[in-house]
Amino acid sequence: MDDLKVTIYQADIFWEDIDKNLLTIEEKLTKKKLETDLIVLPEMFNTGFSMQAKKLAEPMDGKTIAWMAKIAKTNNCVVTGSLIIKENSEYYNRLIWMHPDGNLSRYDKKHLFGLGLENENYTPGNKKLVVELKGWKICPVICYDLRFPIWLRNKNAEYDLLLIVANWPEPRIEHWLALIKARAIENLAFAIGVNRIGIDGNKINHTGDSICISPLGNTKFQNKNNEVIQTLCLSANEVEQIRNHLPFLKDADDFIIL
Repeated sequence: MDDLKVTIYQADIFWEDIDKNLLTIEEKLTKKKLETDLIVLPEMFNTGFSMQAKKLAEPMDGKTIAWMAKIAKTNNCVVTGSLIIKENSEYYNRLIWMHPDGNLSRYDKKHLFGLGLENENYTPGNKKLVVELKGWKICPVICYDLRFPIWLRNKNAEYDLLLIVANWPEPRIEHWLALIKARAIENLAFAIGVNRIGIDGNKINHTGDSICISPLGNTKFQNKNNEVIQTLCLSANEVEQIRNHLPFLKDADDFIIL
C-alpha cells in the first residue's frame, strides 16, 4: 500500500443546472493542474440534492458519465461523486467510481433520506462497494449512510478509507462532524467527508465542513464555507502502525447484514 493523494472539491452547486456545473467544475480543476490519485466531488454534484428525478436523471451512457470519464483521463486519476441515474425505469442516487481508462464501479445509496422525501423519489441500493486504489481499500458511501454504523462496520478490515460524499445541511453540521469522527475511530480507518457549500433551491444552507479524520480520530483537514479544491496525502504507514498498535478490529462482533 502506497501513500494516497486525494483531492476534495468542496463546491457551490448550481441548482438543477447540469451543464453549468460540469463546465464550472472542469474549468476550476483545469486551473489547478492537479497531481493526484483521486478527485472526490459532492453528492449530486451536477444538480444539487434535488427530488426532480424524472426531470434530471441521466442514463449510464449519458453526458455526465462521459464527462467523468474525460476528467479522469485528463487528470490520470480516479474521479468519484454521485448523480441521478435512471435504469430499468428506476431512479438512483448513484455514486460512480470512474477510472482513467473509462472503466467504472457504482454504488447506489442504501439509506434514503426520508425527511427530504428521497425515499419517495429514488430506489435504495443493497450492496456495499469496496474498491482498490494504490493498494488502499476504499469504501465510498453517500451522505445519510453516515448515520448507520452497522452498514459501515469495517468487518475483517475490509477497507482502509471511508469516503462520504454529501449535501449535508448547516442545521445538523455538528452531527456530520461527530459521526465522521466516530466512524473513523471505531473502524480504525481514515474517513474523508466531502460536502457542498451554499444555499440550494430549497433555501437550505450548507457550510461544507469537508473533513479528513485519521484512524485515531485526529482532524487532518477541515474547511468551512469556502469553495475549495484541496489535495490531501494519506499515509499508508499511519494506518498500518495504528492497527498493529491497537488491534481492536480483531475483537469486533461477528454479524451478517441480510
